[in-house]
Amino acid sequence: MKEYNTAQIARDKKYMQICLELAKKGIGKVSPNPMVGCVIVKNNKIVGQGYHRYFGGAHAEIEALRRAKNKSKNATMYINLEPCVHWGKTPPCVPEIIKAGIKKVVIATKDPNPLVNGKGIRQLKVAGVKCKVETLEEEAKELNRAYIKFITKKMPYVILKSAMTLDGKIATSTGESKWITSKEARDYVHRLRSSIDAILVGVNTVLKDNPSLSIHGKGKNPKRIIIDPQLHIPLNAKIFNSTVETILITTKNIERKTNFYKKKKIRILSLPSKNGKIDFQQIMSKLAKMNIASVLIEGGGETNAYALEAGVVDEVMFFIAPKIIGGKNASTPVEGKGIVNINRAVKIKELKVHRYGRDILLCGHLG
Repeated sequence: MKEYNTAQIARDKKYMQICLELAKKGIGKVSPNPMVGCVIVKNNKIVGQGYHRYFGGAHAEIEALRRAKNKSKNATMYINLEPCVHWGKTPPCVPEIIKAGIKKVVIATKDPNPLVNGKGIRQLKVAGVKCKVETLEEEAKELNRAYIKFITKKMPYVILKSAMTLDGKIATSTGESKWITSKEARDYVHRLRSSIDAILVGVNTVLKDNPSLSIHGKGKNPKRIIIDPQLHIPLNAKIFNSTVETILITTKNIERKTNFYKKKKIRILSLPSKNGKIDFQQIMSKLAKMNIASVLIEGGGETNAYALEAGVVDEVMFFIAPKIIGGKNASTPVEGKGIVNINRAVKIKELKVHRYGRDILLCGHLG
C-alpha cells in the first residue's frame, strides 16, 4: 500500500507539473484572472488538456473537457487552482466537471476568491467526486502570486526592478545610463514587461531617459504609468507617441492640456499630495480599481525609495553588471532619506540568483 501511495504521489506531481506549464502559457494574457492549466488523465494517459488563454475566454477545465470528450467519464482531472462555482464572464466550471463524469479532481491550491474559496471543492464532494488538495501547492501559489494578492488585498502585486553596476550605481554623475546591463539582461526585462499589467516610473526617469517603456516586440505592451505631480513631461516625449495606454498621475489641474491628452487617449489620475509627494498606497489602490493586478516599478532612486517606504513593494529584482562607475554624485537604485538603524533595513527573503549574459540577477520577496 505504501509503494502504491508513493507511486501515486509521484504521478500526481507529474501531471500537476504539466498543469503548471500549461498555465504559464497564459502569462500576460489573462490578468486580472489567474493563470490555470488542466489535464485529464485516464488509465495513466492524458486524454484532454487545456489552459486559460485570455481574459474572458474559456477556463482551463472547459478546454480540457472539450478535448477529452466522452473519455472524461471516470477519469481524473488535475488543475492548479480550485474550479469555480460562480458566474463571471463565463459559466461556472464545477457543474460541467460533474456532468462529464470526472471521478477525482486533484487540485494544487484553493482559490482565495471569496466567491469560490472551498465552495468548488465542497460541491464536487457533494456530487460524489473525490478531491485531493495541496499537490505542488507552493509552486501553484508562486505562479499566481499577483492574482492572490489582487483578489485578497485589493492591491496590485508590485515588483521593483533596477539595474546597477558592481559599485551600486544606476547612472553616471551626468545621468548617462545606457547601457549598464547586457543585451541578454535587457531582453529578459522586455519579456518580464510583457508578463505584467503596467510599468511605473517617475517624472525624472522620463525627463532624463525619454524612454518608450515598451517591450520591443517581445510580447504584449503593458500599460504605462508615470508619476508627474507638476506635469513637467514635454508633450513631444516618446511616451505620448504610441497607442499604448498611458496613465499620468498628477496633482495639477490639466485644463491647459486637456485637448492634447484626449487626442492621445491619455488617462489622468489627479491625486492629492503631501509635502510634494503622492502617497504610493493611494496610487496602488486606484490602480487596483482599474483592474491592474501587477505593476513593475522601473523608476530612479527617489521613486524606488518612496515605493519601499510606503510598503507597497512585494518583490525586488536587481541586476548587477560587472562594471564600476564610481563618483559620489552618481545615482544609486534607492535614495530618499534612507534609514538610521540597520535593524530597520528592508529585509529580503527567498533570495534567488540568476545569470543573464555577463550580468547577475538577484531577486527575492520582501520579508
